[in-house]
Amino acid sequence: MRRVYFDHIASTPLDPRVAEAMFPYLKEFYGNPQSLHSYGQETASAIEDARQKVAQLIDAETEEVFFTSSGSESNNFAIKGMALAQKARGKNIVVSAVEHQSVLHSVKSLEKSGFSVTEVPVDRYGLVDPEDVRKAITPETILVSLMLANGEVGTIEPVADVAKVCHEKGVPCHTDAVDAVGNIPVSVKTLDVDALSLAGNQFYGPTGSAALFLKKGTRCLPYIDGGIQEGGKRAGSENISGIVGLGKAAEIALKELQERTEKVKPLRDTIIHRMRQDVDHVILTGHPENRLPHHASFCVEFIEGEAMLLNLDMKGIAAASGSACTSRALKASHVLLAMGFDHAIAQGSLVFSLVDQNTSEDIDYLFEVFPEIIERLRQMSPLYPKQHEE
Repeated sequence: MRRVYFDHIASTPLDPRVAEAMFPYLKEFYGNPQSLHSYGQETASAIEDARQKVAQLIDAETEEVFFTSSGSESNNFAIKGMALAQKARGKNIVVSAVEHQSVLHSVKSLEKSGFSVTEVPVDRYGLVDPEDVRKAITPETILVSLMLANGEVGTIEPVADVAKVCHEKGVPCHTDAVDAVGNIPVSVKTLDVDALSLAGNQFYGPTGSAALFLKKGTRCLPYIDGGIQEGGKRAGSENISGIVGLGKAAEIALKELQERTEKVKPLRDTIIHRMRQDVDHVILTGHPENRLPHHASFCVEFIEGEAMLLNLDMKGIAAASGSACTSRALKASHVLLAMGFDHAIAQGSLVFSLVDQNTSEDIDYLFEVFPEIIERLRQMSPLYPKQHEE
């Protein structure tokens, strides 16, 4: 049976060149980077080299990059650290209704400490209107957070326009760019954001490697206390091999991003075209053009996403339904609900995400088995026959 992986929005495979760069730091170079001896200085130098490579990928200064363990940690670090650093000035935080759970749960946690949260709505494509952000900002607002690209529906948000609004109001802006960095060009200078989260496993780097960009002068309290690592911003012995791997993945992404895009975008477009052609009652979710180049997402009517995933898996095909953090929750995606989909349609969420290792033969195989799966599942659906009767 053919095996096909279409769930790269959850995690990408480790590039062999990244693994090769990491290996010496799993075996030969093990000194603590905080130590003054040569063993420690060898690993400290490797960390700073990786920091420079990550900074180059996002057009930042080297000292503005702080390493973390995941995109979720970076988001928690930014949201909580920036909010707590400014609480004397105000206690309102503005976020969009389609943020990742690590952002939404972070602000909910802060609500318990007296902060207030304003959610900005989105349109049917999942896009935020910068003017809605402007209206949401009050004299009490001390932080705005808007993701750069949505992992569930692929939509790319107008972060630069929102950051401009924020700065006109004197409010710092954070963007969760985990699903964007390494997949589309990202410049913190062009976006003009004060903080940005990224993760290595979205662009062929190791799982457990991530970073937070903090613009010079941005106030942000440490998220983990207890040591002087990462300029005093994040305590704990560094994940040396993971950081080295993240740096190597960033270096490769900077060089190969355009080539990767040229490979995956036609494959994505083929999936979208064939889904509309070969399967009835399918809705493309997210913006039709302004979306991630490797991302195709749909709602398939009259069927639950979990049933499609299980049947696809039995045919050797891995896909997703909603985000990696909600696909096991057996409930409708908050992103799709915010976009105006009703619960029944939102339950039929299906996401295919690609890398340049995917092929047209992979897509041919998908559409060899998928229409039959849909037909069989719909025959078991109590809603499908009723629709035909009407």
